[in-house]
Amino acid sequence: MRFTATTLEGACIVEPEPHEDNRGLFARTFCAREFQDQGLKSAFVQCNTSWNVRKGTVRGLHYQLLPASEAKLVRCTAGALWDVIVDLRPDSSTYLQHFGVELTPMNRRALYIPEMFAHGFQTLEDGTEVFYQISDFYAPELAKGLRYNDPKLAIKWPLAAVCISDKDQTWAWL
Repeated sequence: MRFTATTLEGACIVEPEPHEDNRGLFARTFCAREFQDQGLKSAFVQCNTSWNVRKGTVRGLHYQLLPASEAKLVRCTAGALWDVIVDLRPDSSTYLQHFGVELTPMNRRALYIPEMFAHGFQTLEDGTEVFYQISDFYAPELAKGLRYNDPKLAIKWPLAAVCISDKDQTWAWL
């Protein structure tokens, strides 16, 4: 696997190194030893998927507070999405900065998201599916969010937002 640092400290793009032949390809998408060697969380306790009907759907920006803060490994298994993270670590040099990357089944990228980062995405195609590996269990009492359209974040989403949950539209402004 190739680990490419993003502009936010601790977050990286993870790309498989496929082995191809006349049958197609084989690639490892996760290896605990390689993640540990990179200083990343390597124990995931939960896997989630979300299926999104409409292009332009926005989910997020979500995070959990300590002691249940989550690291995530996110990939797109169908369709395409614009994945966005926001650094919420007050002592970080990239505090409140964001990073976005396109994830598709064809580019096979995954985004590794450290603890105390908000995460969200926008679907770029109808029928987009997202698969998450998560390092801690869901704790609804510690679940928080940021507005996807908060002017202080100034995230440039690729499309107009067409479908957003009521909850995601009511998070407090920064």
